[in-house]
Amino acid sequence: MSASEQTHNNQRKRLEDLKEQLNTYAYQYYVLDNPTISDEQYDQLYRELVGLEQLHPEWITTDSPTQRIGDQLSDGFQKVTHAAPMYSMSNAFNSAEVATFIDRVTRQVGQQVSFMCECKIDGLAINLTYEEGRFVRGATRGDGEIGEDITSNLRTIRSLPLKLSEPISTEIRGEAYISKDIFVKLNQEREENGQTPFANPRNAAAGGLRQINPKEAAQRQLNIFLYGAVYNESFHPASQEELFIQLEKVGLRTNPLRKVCYNLEEVEAYIKDIEEKRSTLPYEIDGVVIKVNEVAFQEELGYTIKAPRWAIAYKFQAEVAQTRVLDVDWTVGRTGVITPTAVMEPVQLAGTVVQRASLHNIDLIKELDVRINDQVMIHKAGDIIPEVISVLVEERDEKSQPLDIPTQCPECHSTLERFEGEVALRCINPLCPAQRLAQMSHFVSRNAMNIVGLGVQKIKNMLTIDLVQDVADLYYLTIDDLLKLDNTKEQSATKLYQAIQASKSNSLERLLFGLGIRHVGLNAAQVITKQFNHMDAIMTATEADFEAIEGIGPMISQSIVSYFDQAGSQQLIQRLKDAGVNMANKTNQDMTAADLADSFWLDKTVVLTGKMEQYSRNEAKAILERYGAKVTGSVSKNTDILIAGEDAGSKLSQAERLEVEIWNEAEFLAHIEERKE
Repeated sequence: MSASEQTHNNQRKRLEDLKEQLNTYAYQYYVLDNPTISDEQYDQLYRELVGLEQLHPEWITTDSPTQRIGDQLSDGFQKVTHAAPMYSMSNAFNSAEVATFIDRVTRQVGQQVSFMCECKIDGLAINLTYEEGRFVRGATRGDGEIGEDITSNLRTIRSLPLKLSEPISTEIRGEAYISKDIFVKLNQEREENGQTPFANPRNAAAGGLRQINPKEAAQRQLNIFLYGAVYNESFHPASQEELFIQLEKVGLRTNPLRKVCYNLEEVEAYIKDIEEKRSTLPYEIDGVVIKVNEVAFQEELGYTIKAPRWAIAYKFQAEVAQTRVLDVDWTVGRTGVITPTAVMEPVQLAGTVVQRASLHNIDLIKELDVRINDQVMIHKAGDIIPEVISVLVEERDEKSQPLDIPTQCPECHSTLERFEGEVALRCINPLCPAQRLAQMSHFVSRNAMNIVGLGVQKIKNMLTIDLVQDVADLYYLTIDDLLKLDNTKEQSATKLYQAIQASKSNSLERLLFGLGIRHVGLNAAQVITKQFNHMDAIMTATEADFEAIEGIGPMISQSIVSYFDQAGSQQLIQRLKDAGVNMANKTNQDMTAADLADSFWLDKTVVLTGKMEQYSRNEAKAILERYGAKVTGSVSKNTDILIAGEDAGSKLSQAERLEVEIWNEAEFLAHIEERKE
C-alpha cells in the first residue's frame, strides 16, 4: 500500500471515528443532560470533522453532525404518507371521565390492566423515520395520514440523534416544543422589533418547524420528547414502559416524569402531582396522557376512526382570572417601540398576584376592544407572562368609550410611526430620552457590561443634567462629574467610578450584547464572538460570514451588518476603544487538562436558583462550566449541588426533599475565590 493510500485510509477512519464521537457527545449533552467533554473540546473535534469533509465531500453522509443545518432552501414542503396513522386523542375533563375510561378498558380486557401516565406536552406532533438506525425523514402529523416533510428543520434540533446506537428501522412519534425561557426571550425580541409576539410556546414551535430556511428554524432552539413508535417484527416492545426503555437505549429523548399506575387512585394521585408541578416545569404541558401499558391489550382494544380506545388525555383546566382594567400604560423601549400594558385590580393567577398584563400592540387592543373599566379575562402565556385574552363586553358600562391610541411619544412627544410589515407604533426620534434611558440601562445591565451601582434613576439623572449622551460617555466621566448626581457623596461616586472602569475589561460578548443591536440577544452574541475574537472582525464581516455560523440566520446577519455600516455606530466603537474598553473575546481561553482534572466542580451537576448579588446567573453558570460542572435548569436525584440565592423558590424546596447538598451564595463565592488562588 502506497503512502498516499495509507493517508487516505487513515483520514477515512478518522472521519468515521469523529462522527461517532460527536454524535455520542451530542447525545450525552442534549438527551442525557450529562456532558462528558467541554464545549471547546467538542468544537475542536467538530472543526476537525469539517476540515476532513471539505477535503473529501464524497464522504459526507446524512448522519454527520455537520449536516444538521443545511443551506439549501425549499420552495415548500413535500407531502409524506405515514407508515401508520397518527391518531388524535379522546379527552377527559374530570375524574369521573377518567374513572369511566379505566372501568371500560378493564371490563373489555377482562383482567388486571396497568396504565402508563405521561405529561401531555403542549407542542407539535412529529414523526421521525429511521432506516437502519439513520434519521432519513421527519414530518408533521398533518391530517393523521399525510404530513409535511420537515426533515431539514428537524435536523436543527440538537437532541434529535441523526444516528441511533442500534440499526432499527421504524417511525418514532413524539412532540417538538419550545421551553418557557426560550419562549420569553423570543417574544421580548419580537416586541422590541415591532413584530407580533407568539401567542404561546406551541405556536412558536409550530412556526419554527414550518420555516422555509432551516437556519431560521434553528433560532427557535426547539427540543423534543418522544413517546411512541410504529411497531414491526424487529421493533415490538411488550409495553409502553418497555418502549420508553428501548427509545432511551438507542439514544432517543423521553420525558422522565412518567409512572406506571395500577388503579384509579394511583392515576388520580399522578394527575394531582403533575398539576401541582405544572408551573415549575421548564416546558408547557396542558394535561396528562393515560395509556394502557400492555401492548397486547392495546392491540386488543384497537382504534375508533379518530382515536385509540386504549388511551385518553386528561386536560387541565385553563388557568385564567377575571379582573378590571384601571388604566393603560404606554412605555417606550430601547428600539422606540411603544408597548401598551393594562394596569388592573390585583388578582391571584397561577400562584402569584397580578396587577399588570401585556396588551402587546394596538392591533390586539382593537381586536379585543379593551377599554378602561372593562372586566377582562387574563392568563399567563407560557405559564409566565400575564396577558389579556378577552373582554367581558356584556359587563361593560354603556357609556364606555374606545381606548385613545396615542399619536405622539409619551416621553418626547414626537409623532409616532408605524412601518410597513410591523404591528408596533414606534418613536423614531433618536434623541428620545426614554429610548436613550432604555438603551443605557440595557448597556449597564448584568448580562451586558454589568456596571454595579448604575441603576435607572442614576442614568435618568445623568441624562437630565447632560452628563452623558450615549454609552461611550460613561467611560469619560470623572469622580467630580459623578459628584454632580443627586444624593451622591465622595464614597459612592468613587465606587461607581471604579465599577465603570472595571467594566472596561469585560469580554467581547458582553459589549456586543450591550450595544443593543436588533435581534442580537445574549446567546447570539456569545455564538458570534466565539467565531470572531475581536470587534474589528465583527465590524468588517459580511452577511455571508455571519450566516456561515451555526444558529445565525439572515435576520441577525442583516441587522449586525446594517448596524456597523452606520457612521454613528463606527464612531461609538472608536470612542469606546479610545476610552480603553476591551474589544477582544476573553472566554475562549480554555483551562488545561490538568486544571480540569484537579477541579472540584468537574462532572458535578449543579442547579442555580434565586437572585445572586455578585454574579448574574449566566455569569455564575459560565464560571461553573469553565471549571467542568454541568449546570442544569431543574433539580433531580442526579443533582449534586443547589446554589441558592435570595428568594429561592420551588427548586430549593425540591432540593430539600431530595436531600441535595445546598450552598448559599457566600459558600459558592468562597469556593470560587479559593479555586482562583
